[in-house]
Amino acid sequence: MDARSDSTVMQGQYKVRGGKLVSVDVTTQDDRISTAHVFGDFFLEPDDALEDLGAALQGMATDASAAEFAASITARLEARPEPVQMIGFDAEAVAIAARRALGHASSWEDLTFEVIPAVVLPPVLHVALDEVLPQEMIAGRRGPLLRIWDWDSSLVVIGSYQSLRNEIDAEGAARHGIGVVRRITGGGAMFMEQGNCITYSLVVPTSLVEGLTFEQAYAYLDDWVMGALAEIGVKARYVPLNDIASEQGKIGGAAQRRFAGGVLLHHVTMSYDIDADKMGEVLRVGKEKLSDKGTRSANKRVDPMRSQTGLAREQIIDGFLDHFRARYDTRASTYTDEELTRARALVETKFGTDEWTARVP
Repeated sequence: MDARSDSTVMQGQYKVRGGKLVSVDVTTQDDRISTAHVFGDFFLEPDDALEDLGAALQGMATDASAAEFAASITARLEARPEPVQMIGFDAEAVAIAARRALGHASSWEDLTFEVIPAVVLPPVLHVALDEVLPQEMIAGRRGPLLRIWDWDSSLVVIGSYQSLRNEIDAEGAARHGIGVVRRITGGGAMFMEQGNCITYSLVVPTSLVEGLTFEQAYAYLDDWVMGALAEIGVKARYVPLNDIASEQGKIGGAAQRRFAGGVLLHHVTMSYDIDADKMGEVLRVGKEKLSDKGTRSANKRVDPMRSQTGLAREQIIDGFLDHFRARYDTRASTYTDEELTRARALVETKFGTDEWTARVP
């Protein structure tokens, strides 16, 4: 439940990204919504359409989906004789707030995040931890968490569905001593040399993105880092589906994996100072794709965070963590011996094997 519950009144809230705050108070009886009141700092024309928003929810089953709530609201508004303008919010926002009021969805404020700062590990071990830690949360041994990757060797991490030979120049990778590992999420290749990028993983309950489309879920889970980037002087924007871009081009990309136990993994890699010449020799990157990563020439470096801020990578990471801690309820954490042991076993049996890496040749 979001915000509060006094006697039978339950309240849910949802802040539209780039828009307004929507709140819904509901009461229930016999597994149905008996009363619903919608309010917030949004704009609505005509004024009396506000009553329709609540009326559209009344009588609906308390286990109705966000899509069903939104459909009822839309139908109610479309039945009015004059058009209704919802400014700064929409029917989906009201539906999400209603689901949160009913306890089916959670918000950032409902969660306490375990924060694991940068720990230097082989990069393949970080890839394996992205499978281990969601399973730990499903088992109840972990809460929601944010962790920062750090690594001691070079590696290209390719997406779960990418073709190995189409993405990697084997001769170039061998010449530069750069290995290749396949991760469990989709998306594109991550060119990871020591100190050249910043990567973080979020592990959260899927209830946090309940009612959101996949596109909305990406932006919603990275909204905090957009604020963190602004604080350190990086002018960034979110580009659907899953990219973070600056005025110089793409600086980061996100990927997700949803687990059957109600847990979602969301991770992001952002360029700090990438050697584009070397990247072009290891990845099969054409001019168009290289431009999308922040440079028009293979002779330039992909360094939007370094050049825009003048800060060391460690300072930027500290800024990210400070911003996250100030924004949400957190507690310090680290990896357990058991988690690291399980991750090492996965490296041996899965992530470090040719069978997994070349599963899409």
